Amino acid sequence: MLDLTYDTPKVRTIAGAKHDWELVIGMEVHAQVLSNAKLFSAASTKFGAEPNSNVAFVDAAMPGMLPTINEFCVEQAVRTGLGLKAQINLESAFDRKNYFYPDLPQGYQISQLYHPIVGEGEVLVEMGDGTARLVRVERIHLEQDAGKSIHDMDPNMSFVDLNRTGVALMEIVSRPDIRGPEEAAAYLTKLRQILRYLGTCNGDMQSGAMRADVNVSICLPGQYEKYQATQDFSHLGTRCEIKNMNSMRFIQQAIDVEAKRQIAIVESGGEVVQETRLFDPDKMETRSMRSKEEAHDYRYFPDPDLLPLVIEQAWVDDIAATLPELPDAKKARFINDFGLSDYDASVLTADLDSSSYFEQTAQGRDGKMAANWVINELFGRLKKDEKTITDSPVSPAQLGGVVDLIASDAISGKIAKDLFEIVYTEGGDPAQIVEDRGMKQVTDTGAIEAAVDEIIAANPDQVAKARENPKLAGWFVGQVMKATGGKANPKAVNDLVAKKLQG
Repeated sequence: MLDLTYDTPKVRTIAGAKHDWELVIGMEVHAQVLSNAKLFSAASTKFGAEPNSNVAFVDAAMPGMLPTINEFCVEQAVRTGLGLKAQINLESAFDRKNYFYPDLPQGYQISQLYHPIVGEGEVLVEMGDGTARLVRVERIHLEQDAGKSIHDMDPNMSFVDLNRTGVALMEIVSRPDIRGPEEAAAYLTKLRQILRYLGTCNGDMQSGAMRADVNVSICLPGQYEKYQATQDFSHLGTRCEIKNMNSMRFIQQAIDVEAKRQIAIVESGGEVVQETRLFDPDKMETRSMRSKEEAHDYRYFPDPDLLPLVIEQAWVDDIAATLPELPDAKKARFINDFGLSDYDASVLTADLDSSSYFEQTAQGRDGKMAANWVINELFGRLKKDEKTITDSPVSPAQLGGVVDLIASDAISGKIAKDLFEIVYTEGGDPAQIVEDRGMKQVTDTGAIEAAVDEIIAANPDQVAKARENPKLAGWFVGQVMKATGGKANPKAVNDLVAKKLQG
């Protein structure tokens, strides 16, 4: 059972610091909505297309072009909110966030500042020590993505690719409930897992489909509890935002580096300035990007081209009825129905494809044995070959066939590993392979006893030693297994060897 903690601070000792400091972290995760069309146009969202080939007139901000809301993107945002146990706001509205970037043709971003489509929710984050942290989600709002500026193709010019312009994003904003680098990575991992289960974002950080802005501040022990009691941010240190993080490892490194930077400033008598910073993983430092803007700096105002978004509770209920079994529920079921350990269930529910593969393999079989073969043998081999579960050359039915042969004592564990290798590299029906290649386990006690008698008769000195030290009986077991080509039933061999040596 997990020990659920809501606000227990984690004191972090920084080498060279005069005091113990606590980290306070909030995250703004930008998750690209899994949709074939953009938020306000029918242009394709296909990744990797030729530059500027997926651009509608409205995306390019051509005069007179008006945005039209993509209902499916709204549905995906609602689905995400329901998956995070969040409040769904039946009335929301879009605002214009004004700022200039060369890759933002309109000169503003359509977002939702004042009336987001999703309100407060939560993410249960399991930590490696058997505890769990509940990270509160403040809001989820829909907004359009900007384009991409490219600076490394020409020494004198920058290029702009507008393919990403107008792609729907869900900005998932957490409360400052995260207390360290490891928790930050665990939160993002869990959030990505949930979105993938829901089918609302593919979570691919390498392609930019999921990226995070990480807000980091420090405070002395006890200050966080005061914030929790009063919700007064003045009890916390000044935060700095680390922009556009797309790697779990870099997020952890950036938080650690930024915390040390802030501690050094405060302990030397200075003040941390609220600003946006970038992380340089080569130099292991964060550097200033710009001073942190407030909402009024963006001159937000309601978008005059878009009416308020009003949805019906019945529509929300219909979406809720189609939600899949989510990771926590699936994990609990695997533990319950298949008798798995917490660790094994966590590994097997890490993604939908793995959980589906296991469930098909374990159907009607020993769940623990099936889990062992999926995790240790199959996952181990796939990792070695740099393949995913969807690329597995062994189907659930084939792996289940191997498990069936072990369970029926047709083959031993050692033979099963040889069989798995054949199925993995050559394919085929496991039972037929065992039959055709003479791989069946020898269960005839008469034949096994004859082999045991022969080994004992040929090694009187070893017999004497084994009778003085019973642990040496293993040598005889090994010799019998070798003599029978590994096909003898190991339990029968052990029992007969022990009986013969006692006699």
